[in-house]
Amino acid sequence: MQVSRAAHPAMSYPRRVALVTGANKGIGFAIVRGLCRQFSGDVVLTARDEERGRAAVQQLQAEGLSPLFHQLDIDDLQSIRALRDFLRKEYGGLDVLVNNAGIALELADTTPFHIQAEATMKTNFFGTRDVCTELLPLIKPQGRVVNVSSLMSMVSLQECRPELQQKFRSETITEEELVGLMNKFVEDTKNGVHKKEGWPSSAYGVSKIGVTVLSRIYAWKLSEQRRGDKILLNACCPGWVRTDMTGPSAPKSPEEGAETPVYLALLPPEAEGPHGQFVQDKQVSEWRPLLTPPPWSPLAIVH
Repeated sequence: MQVSRAAHPAMSYPRRVALVTGANKGIGFAIVRGLCRQFSGDVVLTARDEERGRAAVQQLQAEGLSPLFHQLDIDDLQSIRALRDFLRKEYGGLDVLVNNAGIALELADTTPFHIQAEATMKTNFFGTRDVCTELLPLIKPQGRVVNVSSLMSMVSLQECRPELQQKFRSETITEEELVGLMNKFVEDTKNGVHKKEGWPSSAYGVSKIGVTVLSRIYAWKLSEQRRGDKILLNACCPGWVRTDMTGPSAPKSPEEGAETPVYLALLPPEAEGPHGQFVQDKQVSEWRPLLTPPPWSPLAIVH
């Protein structure tokens, strides 16, 4: 994917704009709230379901905040491109992009694992990749991009066979190679050989490996193709947060989970980093296997 900036008409767009995907509830909703309070410009809340998205906007408006709404289904390329065209027309680009949208199936879900794997990978990895493909060229100089990943990416990296770990940690892996690995995981689950091939048994975790590595790749491309624009792109872990996805036992509130994504979205113009990093609790973490899984990890494992 090319990340060079798309050409725009020679006209003035005075308003800055930040956008959050999957934002009608949970961490995404809390990120929008945080940005509405701190970001100087418009904040666009996106959701797949228009009714739920507009209800979320009304809830924030009742708090005295002023988010905007735009429909977005990251599984639908036409929906992504409609959003792209809106941003180009109304703002001439995009200043902050937070890719939060994602799914995790319940532990008790009896759907065959290969079907779970395909659905999870489609949204979490390929949907996020499609959003980046369409919107990264719109990111303005000094823009910020935050891809919400998970500590489960490190847990699942530890469970990969050494050869896979080496590929996922490589600083020369290409986007095409990463896509091939994500597709191979899905195919291996369909053929019932994913364990034999050295994959972990968490579709969610593997999809988040993809998001983390994709973030590193895009950061490298931005550094090569748009070095002077000082765009910063990172993956982050919000932590174990009380949401519909993870349940009521998590120690963090959605507002606490939003702290790191909002921090990265609002890195000041003069900041030189972090860039291409995995960040949790506002600190850079080395992208490596997590030798000791966190005590909550079984709750996040899809299968």
